[in-house]
Amino acid sequence: MLDLTQLLTDTEAVADRLATKGVEKSLVLSARDAVERRRAVRLELDGLRETMNRRSKESGKIIAQGGAEAEKIRQELIGLKRDVADAEARFREAEQHERQLLLVLPNLPAPEAPVGSDESHNVVLRYGGPEAKPDPSARPHWEVAGELGIFEPERAAKLSGSGFSVLRGDGARLLRALVQLGLDLNRDTYEETVVPHFVRGDTMVGTGHLPKFRDDTYSTVDDLWAVPTGEVPLTGLHRDELLDDAQLPLRYMTHTACFRREAGSAGKDTRGMQRLHEFHKVELVRICRPEEEAAELAALLADAERTLLALELPYRVVDLCTGDLTFSSSRIFDLEVYSPGVDKWLEVSSVGDFTDFQARRSNIRYRAENGRPRFVRTLNGSGMATPRVWAALIEHGQRPDGRVRLPEALWPYMGGEFLRPSPRR
Repeated sequence: MLDLTQLLTDTEAVADRLATKGVEKSLVLSARDAVERRRAVRLELDGLRETMNRRSKESGKIIAQGGAEAEKIRQELIGLKRDVADAEARFREAEQHERQLLLVLPNLPAPEAPVGSDESHNVVLRYGGPEAKPDPSARPHWEVAGELGIFEPERAAKLSGSGFSVLRGDGARLLRALVQLGLDLNRDTYEETVVPHFVRGDTMVGTGHLPKFRDDTYSTVDDLWAVPTGEVPLTGLHRDELLDDAQLPLRYMTHTACFRREAGSAGKDTRGMQRLHEFHKVELVRICRPEEEAAELAALLADAERTLLALELPYRVVDLCTGDLTFSSSRIFDLEVYSPGVDKWLEVSSVGDFTDFQARRSNIRYRAENGRPRFVRTLNGSGMATPRVWAALIEHGQRPDGRVRLPEALWPYMGGEFLRPSPRR
């Protein structure tokens, strides 16, 4: 949620910055008007309550004595009570209208983010790992893994429909190894946490996934929502809490299954492991003071890159433009791995700074040194998003004889240098 003071006092600047995210100015003005309306009604309500309390105290003796004057005061108090009830109803209505509008306003893009309307305006900052070399002979991972018998999309479709996977033998073991590697690489910095895979609607609102992405999210009939990313429960751990200054910074990691409808993704790289409704991911979350924000973002990005360096994969760091930023983010760096079998750069991690946007929606504050409560800053990124990394490893490791060689970092987890075919293929 945006800073209301900034929205009220610097409306034009807020509208200009949100315009680069595709937000209509009229929505910003409507939200500002709703805040002003709610505040005005609250002032009126407080005034009526003060008047009613004062007149009730002043009229006590007169009413006790009875007579015409007492009846006049009774009627006045009845009128005041009616006015208070009316103002309370108008305040609830104004408060609800304000909340509805504020919840659909995205976070302000960082001034440093490249300005642009879509992904074509994203900026490649640098390349890392081995050189990305196109290989016309490379086959896509679903063919290589299918021949090894470790990937069965047909059986996954029989079980659950399109957008799901069945991994067998070393295919399943490789996914588990990636998760374990992602956790092991970060265990000295982050506290490992096991969190629920289903959360309340308020938790999803807190991170900005509701109401914006309601159609892209799975839910139950009793307001429990399947987590689209571990960011949601990890950030929600401290919802409605006032932290001690000494507790910060907080750094958490978790491995969860993630669930996404991927509405509107038809035709967008959906073959194989590229885009799934259910997948496994190691998520990293940092919660810090405002003055630590830049350093924490740089460290988080380095943590995400370390995983790809360990896996010897060619990657690039992409600075997302304002029009490609997510709803809740202020700045995002995508890590994309080159995959020769599909001859594409696949996004495998998004490292984001969410400023105080999620903290305001989730009401996460800390007591600063001066004793005043302040909102924390939240940041998160993927420590290991398994599907596309799994796919890239298959495509980079494929050999002419059909075998798949793994990077050395995975040998202890896999018990060897090569993937073994499924005995049941």
